[in-house]
Amino acid sequence: MGTAALGAATVGYAAAIERTRWTLREATVPVLAEGAAPLRVLHISDLHMMPGQRSKQRWVADLATLAPDLVVNTGDNLAHRHAVPAVVRALGPLLDLPGVFVFGSNDYYAPKPKNPVRYLLPKARKKRIHGIPLPWRDLRAAFVEHGWIDLTHSRQTFSVAEQTIVAAGVDDPHLKRDRYEDIAGQPDPSAALRLGVTHSPEPRVLDLFAADGYDLVMAGHTHGGQLRVPGYGALVTNCELDRTRARGVSRWGAHTWLNVSAGLGTSPYAPVRFACPPEASLLTLVPRSNVAGQDGSGRGNRTRFGAGADIS
Repeated sequence: MGTAALGAATVGYAAAIERTRWTLREATVPVLAEGAAPLRVLHISDLHMMPGQRSKQRWVADLATLAPDLVVNTGDNLAHRHAVPAVVRALGPLLDLPGVFVFGSNDYYAPKPKNPVRYLLPKARKKRIHGIPLPWRDLRAAFVEHGWIDLTHSRQTFSVAEQTIVAAGVDDPHLKRDRYEDIAGQPDPSAALRLGVTHSPEPRVLDLFAADGYDLVMAGHTHGGQLRVPGYGALVTNCELDRTRARGVSRWGAHTWLNVSAGLGTSPYAPVRFACPPEASLLTLVPRSNVAGQDGSGRGNRTRFGAGADIS
């Protein structure tokens, strides 16, 4: 009886409290060219929006008060065929800022009920179960109309805060829709930032971005594991990425950094989070020299990577 009561309390907390404990994760990342001024990048992912989720919509809209220089949206915005207005309402103030985006599987297809155990079984995860098609074209039109750049199989050069950024993205690797060959090649080495964007952080795609010399790759999809065990971390990532990188900033190879957002939503059929609150990420990008301090010795002015505290 005690075990059953503990289990019920855990599920109740995961569904009723933590699932809406909106959190901002902050980190400083040394990826800019020498002499570049710091850039503040807001990373939004995995909204999985339902029309009636007003608390989420209000919290996301309020992120505009952070005044980021750039917004990066890594997909899975929708969870319902009538959710496009809700997503636009949530992102409305952010759409007035410079932004880039790619889509994920739950922009294209609605979720369906699934046995949660299948996420623990690698073979079962490879079998795709899609719901009805979602109005992703309407969502894309709204984003593009407001000036956000669609990076799906596209490489674009633009200016943010008077600094040149080269950004490229692929369609969702989780659905095997990625065609990296469409963007392959080294981006402009003189740019202040070379940014890669993908929904699912599949290592085969991350390796390609790293080989081409991208400074930073941003992704979502994992939900940070969604259910994490304190002291152990994520149980799964729902992709080939190792579970130690399920959320937050990490290195990918010698040059490239990776940020994986734990996202802001869940499937409506699995509305729980545990030890993994819904999050957006605010990254302060600084020159690469900050990794070792001004004298290159590793002493003084050292940047604390990923050390920013979560702010609810």
